[in-house]
This record gives sequence, structure tokens and C-alpha cells, in this order.
Amino acid sequence: MRVVLLSKAMVVGAYQRKAEAMAQAEDLTLIVLVPPAWRDERGTMPLERAHTRGYTLLVEPIALNGHYHLHFYPGLPRRLRMLRPDLLHIDEEPYNLATWHALRAAKALGIPAIFFSWQNLLRRYPPPFCWWEGEVLRRADGAIAGSETTARVWRAKGYAGPMAVIPQFGVDPERFTPASRRPERPFTIGYVGRWVPEKGIDLLLQAAAGLPGEWRLRIIGSGPAGAALRRQAQALGIAARVSFEPPVPSLQMPEVYRGLDVLVLPSRSRPNWTEQFGRVLIEAMACGVPVIGSSAGEIPWVVGDAGLLFPEGDAEALREALRRLMTEGDLYRRLQEAGRARVLERFTHAQIAQRTVAFYRQVLSGRGGCGSP
Repeated sequence: MRVVLLSKAMVVGAYQRKAEAMAQAEDLTLIVLVPPAWRDERGTMPLERAHTRGYTLLVEPIALNGHYHLHFYPGLPRRLRMLRPDLLHIDEEPYNLATWHALRAAKALGIPAIFFSWQNLLRRYPPPFCWWEGEVLRRADGAIAGSETTARVWRAKGYAGPMAVIPQFGVDPERFTPASRRPERPFTIGYVGRWVPEKGIDLLLQAAAGLPGEWRLRIIGSGPAGAALRRQAQALGIAARVSFEPPVPSLQMPEVYRGLDVLVLPSRSRPNWTEQFGRVLIEAMACGVPVIGSSAGEIPWVVGDAGLLFPEGDAEALREALRRLMTEGDLYRRLQEAGRARVLERFTHAQIAQRTVAFYRQVLSGRGGCGSP
């Protein structure tokens, strides 16, 4: 079974561990195509060659880099003619140009193709996105949904083919490990991710401002909301306790998490977006760091009973959750253990890789759906 996986996400070195895990399947020859870099509101992420054993990692030139819906790979048809895979896995949403272009290239060569989606809102798109989406849903040989909610969206939109519910990436539990001990330091609250309004960082600042005792807040990432967030911290009188830090390479993230006492993901829903997974949650949990998440999107499903949840947009409820972790030692220790246990049970790269390869076999054997709602 020869599979080409087209994935801009795998420019991130830590994510390549999934490909290594997939490549352990004896019947799989895996070729991963990635762009030389990917750009978004945080800046440019160049390709990190970190985990490349057992499979082939190739760079594929990209057009319109940074345009989430409009980027594509002009040379992909030629590449597919050279590689002649048994299956093309397009790691993109079905309404994106990259997916439509790649699927058409594959179909012209008689190659089955599947897509991946995180879209957990039932949305209608204007042309040409709805045209691309419609053709992909009609012609795709399989689909992987990152969550049950996502799967329901695509069934509601008429996709009737084989579908599996599998998160896009997991965590390497041998790299993301707990600290050997908690050092003496002020209680350290962390946020990791994009600095955009929907991520609710302003709410986290508001909640932290009312906390008693010694604490500090690390906001790690980048994005267009940075200047406004710094002004808010000044206005709240907490600027001396808050550090705004640039993004950290993926391979250094375990050390970042081990420098936190709690990770908060305070996302708020928007008409066109709600939290689709929250990967930082499982990374922190794997490192034995308790997590607090809002009720937005898939966060409650990811966290389960292994962290604390609060109603999205409720700063007082978030402050109370932070206060509990600062003062209730038994709760803190229970969530440390429960978080890592939940990751080991559900969210490792090995588990996700095995399920993904099993779905490849199912699509190629023509046995129908897997994990469909």
C-alpha cells in the first residue's frame, strides 16, 4: 500500500512523529509532501526536519502561501504521475482550493483520494468555495473527521462515503513528559497559541487581574491582537506580572509546558468559528500540567473529566477555576495524573497512526464507512 500524504501541517517537526508511527505498518510505504514553509497570522513557520525515519519527506512548492483557502500545489499533478500512489491523503478542508486541485489531479490518474476536516460548524460558503466543496464531497473516496461534531457536519452536507473520526495529530508521550518536580516559583499560568480575539486571551487577563496571592502569566505566541492585549494588561495594573513571549519551536514545547503550573484555553465561539480541538490541551496534559478550558467547541470533549471547564466568556468562573488550582492541592495532583492518563488512553501519535492506517486499508478494500455517526 503506497500512500502520499499532502500536509502543510507537517512542516511542524513534532507532528512528523505521527508519520514515523504510521510508517511502522509493514504494508505501508508512506510519502509525505510538505511545503517549504507555511505562513499565517503568527508569521512564517519553516519546515522542521525532526522525525523522518521510515518514510519519505519531500518538499512540494506551494502557491499563494498564507492564504488558507486559496493556496495550492501547482506541481502536484506531475508529482503524482511520478509517484503513482495507491491512495492520496489530502490533509485539508474540502472547501479549500488545495483539496479540490489535489483531488482532481488524483482522479485524472485513477488514484483514490481522501480528505481531512476539522470544520465543526454547519456553514454555507459562497462560490467558488461551495463549488470546490461540492465536487470534493461527490468524488472523494473517504474522509477523516477530527471530531464527532465534524463528522455530523459532513453527513448533513451530504457526504455519504466512508468516514473515520480520528484527530489530526496526537502527542509523543516520550517527549511530552511531566517535570521531575515542581520548582519554587510563583504560580505560573500559561496560554499558548494565536493572539486573536476568538482565543479569549483578553478574558484570561481579566480573570487573572482579580486573583489573590503570588502568580504570573505567560502568554506565548503571536498575532494581530498583541498590541491591544499589552494595553489591557497595563490598564488592569498587571503588566509587571504578565510576559508576552514569541512562538517557540515545536521541539522545545515540552520544556515550555513544564515551566507552567496550569494551561488555559479560554476560547470563545464566533459565528464562523468555534474551537475545533485545542491541541495545546493534550500537550500540556501529557506533561502533567492541569488544564482549564472554556465550553467552546470541542474543548469539553478533549478535556473530559481530566481538567476544569468554565462557561465561555465568563471571567469570574475562569478566575474561580484558577483560584481552585492555586489553593486545592489534592485537586491539582488529581488533575495532573488524570490529564496524562487521558492522553495515554486516547491521544498518542501511535494510536492515531494505527487508526489512520486502518482507514487507508478500509478505503482501498472498499468495505465502506468507519466510525461514521
